[in-house]
Amino acid sequence: MVVGAGGVGLALALVAIAAAGPWADGQRVAERNLAAAREAAHHTGRTPATAPSAPPVLAGLGPGATPRAVPLPTGQGLDNALSPLFDDPALGAVRTGIVLDAATGQQLYGHDPDTPSAPASTTKIATAVAASQSLGGDYRIATTVVPGAAPGSIVLVGGGDPTLTIRPTPQGADPDATPASLSDLADATARTLKERGWTKVRLSYDTSLYTGPPRLAGVDDENLASVTPLMVDEGRIDPNSVEAAPRAADPANAAAQAFAGLLRERGITVDGDVRPGNAPAGEEARLAEVDSMPLSALVERMLTNSDNDIAEALARQTAISLGQPVSFAGAAQAVSEELGRLGLPLAGTRFNDGSGLDRDDRLTARLLARLLHTAADPAHPQLRPVLSGLPIAGFTGTLSDRFSGATSDAAGLVHAKTGTLTGVNTLAGTVVDADGRLLVFAFMASGTGNAGTAVAALDRLAATVSNCGCR
Repeated sequence: MVVGAGGVGLALALVAIAAAGPWADGQRVAERNLAAAREAAHHTGRTPATAPSAPPVLAGLGPGATPRAVPLPTGQGLDNALSPLFDDPALGAVRTGIVLDAATGQQLYGHDPDTPSAPASTTKIATAVAASQSLGGDYRIATTVVPGAAPGSIVLVGGGDPTLTIRPTPQGADPDATPASLSDLADATARTLKERGWTKVRLSYDTSLYTGPPRLAGVDDENLASVTPLMVDEGRIDPNSVEAAPRAADPANAAAQAFAGLLRERGITVDGDVRPGNAPAGEEARLAEVDSMPLSALVERMLTNSDNDIAEALARQTAISLGQPVSFAGAAQAVSEELGRLGLPLAGTRFNDGSGLDRDDRLTARLLARLLHTAADPAHPQLRPVLSGLPIAGFTGTLSDRFSGATSDAAGLVHAKTGTLTGVNTLAGTVVDADGRLLVFAFMASGTGNAGTAVAALDRLAATVSNCGCR
């Protein structure tokens, strides 16, 4: 049954990539091309014998589905395959796991799945579900400029979009796949000011949308900028950096200073110092506005790249939607509240942030798996970006360099969110087994001593589910 499974996974990866749509950086196109190249390399002049199982897997989640068309693995089969792997000391002191059928939600395997454990970045799955459910995939985050209270003054108002970039939007770019641009906002602001006969202004900036401390205790600022509703390029000092990189000490001030410079380049004199301030109360007409990519695209980007800044921003947008304080604590409460409304199992869980960087967060493998099963449910189409944003083993995001060597047969078959903190390693996502059945899994390990061996052990668990029919 294992022969040809890699080909099935690559074919499924192609379908999933094509369905997810393009990103501004062309990542989906690049993935599709890479998948096609690898598929060609694996071909031996014939279609793999298991290829016909791919359509039932995908159809099994759609209208009129027949989820039993592809056989389920048995609990005994999965227990025989997975339980010995859970004995691996590389998984540390606390190791939990669960496997569900994606179509029905039936539990097929469990290893202490209700034991709360540190989730690390798999917390982002919960944040993605809560934000998508409460706000909807078409929701966009606005950054605005409004007249100030004093004559000749304007206020740059942060709305919470961490992907706002200083770069101008490329001509012909898809607004559904392109970050909002501070340069475009300066263009529109300067144009409106000149129409009103203003060539000199005083500029302030408003960050009053968020409350509470802007930092998580003990978290390096290269992993997460100060959480503020106004920033450009996620607060990175070098806007071209994409990984963990030095951040501005005050991202909001840095963004406002950059905006002042852009206005000057467009013929508007910015008089005096740029200072924090508050936009006037009421419905003052906006001078200009730019909107973020839709929330569905933000969710995908957050999950694929494990983006901490987007995660904290989406948790706060959820807090705004639910009327909670727009702080770490309020956002955590909002995420938990929204998941409770979905009927998800929250016993033993504790949210302290939206990104999973807080070491005191606690989730269960059952909750992670149920989050993914709910995202696959046709009754919740607004949650589908939670699945399409998962990194693809051997291809994208935080799984691009995993599932090689002994686990390479699972490349393309495993789509999963990773989680890594010192002593904590997790993996949760979907996998196609050797019979073509789509399953949901969550594996969690705490107290691990070596990240490399712990990650390899988690990958073996997911690859084992992929490579067996387990009956």
